[in-house]
Amino acid sequence: MKKNTHPKYQKILFVDSATGHRFVCGSTLQPKEKEVFEGTEYPAYRVPVSSASHPFFTGSKQFVDSEGRVDKFKKRYMSKAQKNADEQKANDDEQ
Repeated sequence: MKKNTHPKYQKILFVDSATGHRFVCGSTLQPKEKEVFEGTEYPAYRVPVSSASHPFFTGSKQFVDSEGRVDKFKKRYMSKAQKNADEQKANDDEQ
């Protein structure tokens, strides 16, 4: 069998960037950042959403998005909807 073909499997500290929730899980990720958790130093990987912040698991109806993707979508959609409403009003005024 060939040597060094698989990435190293290790325990990684996952940090939810939305809530700060931290948990350790085995993974082949190779993050450069390190953090101490419960007295042990682990490689740390930041995730935008975990079970601590996802609406399905928390039971909340509001989605907390630390990266602002939801807000960007709503802003883009609202500006297009407003533009269409203005055009429709202008067309109605001409008739």
